Amino acid sequence: MKQKKIKIQMPVKKRIALVAHDNKKRDLLEWTAFNKDKLKDCAIYATGTTGRLLEEETGINVKKLKSGPLGGDQQLGALISENEIDILIFFWDPLEPQPHDPDVKALLRIAVVWNIPIANNRSSADFIFSSALMDEPYERILPDYDSYTERIISKEEK
Repeated sequence: MKQKKIKIQMPVKKRIALVAHDNKKRDLLEWTAFNKDKLKDCAIYATGTTGRLLEEETGINVKKLKSGPLGGDQQLGALISENEIDILIFFWDPLEPQPHDPDVKALLRIAVVWNIPIANNRSSADFIFSSALMDEPYERILPDYDSYTERIISKEEK
């Protein structure tokens, strides 16, 4: 697959998705409180309960989507595929089965497809937020999916 570059200018207002499974919500709330000053300059998106808790406990303005199991994970995936999310911070619980596991997997897959930074725990979120790349221009490289789309259309036309 050919590669094309999309230039993302940082420090433009970053669009960050914050998500946490129930057993990780406290962790995300503490991380968010610690990074509150940096997050104030970002557009924050979150799934249902996580978004409500973030607003209540930190005062950060959050664009709240549906709860993860009710479609919020898929809403985030759609935003990522439309280049509306720059970073995904998803504190997921690997020890607790989730009824919406396929949605979680789909969200993580689409974040990888569109090559956005993903943090799945507090230390990886710290590394992303402490990176010098947060405050300077960054070129995100994406595969050229036009050839993939054309291949699918060609098969349908036959």
